Amino acid sequence: MFLAYQPEGQTEPTRWRYNPRRLMTVERETIERLTGRNFTEFTGDVLQGNSLCRRALLYTFLRRDHPKIKFEDVQFFWDELKLEYSKQEFTEMRGRAAENLVGAEREQALAQFDAEIAEAFDDTEAEGKAELPIAD
Repeated sequence: MFLAYQPEGQTEPTRWRYNPRRLMTVERETIERLTGRNFTEFTGDVLQGNSLCRRALLYTFLRRDHPKIKFEDVQFFWDELKLEYSKQEFTEMRGRAAENLVGAEREQALAQFDAEIAEAFDDTEAEGKAELPIAD
């Protein structure tokens, strides 16, 4: 999964690979302090679209490139920031849907996954099996 940030005037989004298991402990602790959530709650809330959690995640990635940035300085329009599954992740989810669903529900889900796969970012650098971004 990627966090994609495309501020107004930027032609292509900046994408960061989002894997909660690959954030440094200091980053996780900062996120917990900023959001008032433990990290497991945070990962779920990011997926559910919580504004504060997504802002904290963007701050974390921006800070890697701009260490002096302040949380208060991270402002964005909601449509400038999104989470994106890669083609590989959608393909993995499609496979699970094909195995577990039946009938019209299965066909509808597979068609939706096929449409998402066609538009998704191709993560050719992915290693191993795609996983959903939930922290342990």
